[in-house]
Amino acid sequence: MSDTRETRSFPAFNRAYSAAFNPGRLTVGLVTPLEACAYEEFPTLERHIERAKLAEALGFTALWLRDVPFHVPSFGDVGQMLDPFVYLGALAAATDRIGLGIASAVLPLRHPAHVAKSAASVDMLSDGRMLLGIASGDRPEEYPALAMDYDNRGARFRDSVDYIRATFQDFPTFDGQQGQLKGYIDMLPKPVSGRIPMFITGGAQQSSEWGAEHGDGWITYPRRLEQQEQIVADYRARVKNFCDTDKPVIQSLYVDVMENSRMPARPIALGYAAGTGFLRDHLKSLEAIGVNHVMLNLRYNNAGIEPTLERIASEILPDFSQSFP
Repeated sequence: MSDTRETRSFPAFNRAYSAAFNPGRLTVGLVTPLEACAYEEFPTLERHIERAKLAEALGFTALWLRDVPFHVPSFGDVGQMLDPFVYLGALAAATDRIGLGIASAVLPLRHPAHVAKSAASVDMLSDGRMLLGIASGDRPEEYPALAMDYDNRGARFRDSVDYIRATFQDFPTFDGQQGQLKGYIDMLPKPVSGRIPMFITGGAQQSSEWGAEHGDGWITYPRRLEQQEQIVADYRARVKNFCDTDKPVIQSLYVDVMENSRMPARPIALGYAAGTGFLRDHLKSLEAIGVNHVMLNLRYNNAGIEPTLERIASEILPDFSQSFP
């Protein structure tokens, strides 16, 4: 496979962005809760703060939280159950360096003023470690509970992106679907560096051109390597049409890390059960096709969480760029 790593620079945002995203390099983060949780089970959140601290000490670049407003039994995944911004506030107080991200906030189900206020608060409390993934939502059952129209969520998503970015300015002016800002009130606090990066998840009911132009990066899903290579290349080509700088690509990956480092891979949902040798090589292949950050999800992991984190840190992380400003 050819090496298609990008060399165009990324823009400057905050501490977490600078640590997690470097052109041509891949970093490794984790999806919370850091525990095994079979399909349709509720997480216990056992030792979740201690495990977050361990992840930081071991050198993982970011922790990512799901935003699952309601338990929808047919969906089969309640995320970490906690409100993500409240949870990020607790993690901000418990950690010092690791990036803190949502993958991703369901914008059409939240007023953008509340998202802006919450995200900027986490950014301030963490000294610039907020990474804001944003999505349009994929569970239609949630929308009637909030008197929201599922079919027009794409328009509300675009409006929310513009509204949130407007609040980064002093005494902003904005006239949108979900509210008007007329220049005589302000939103506080402001992000530490003046803005928070927003990463569009999937298509978010938008055209691929809109996503490339308006997102600060892209969160996507695991695919066959050859297909992912083409999709990443297409995204980067669209970004180049709209922007002077490049934008990072992020993907998730479910893993069940085997104790035998040489264990060959066995496919599981959205990932692999494998030894660290295969997982390291697979991450290297993703780095070569231009993926900048992988969020490892241990939901289906059979070994203990702490030993697994230590195994990944000692046998995989040294081959990748993990640095904190």
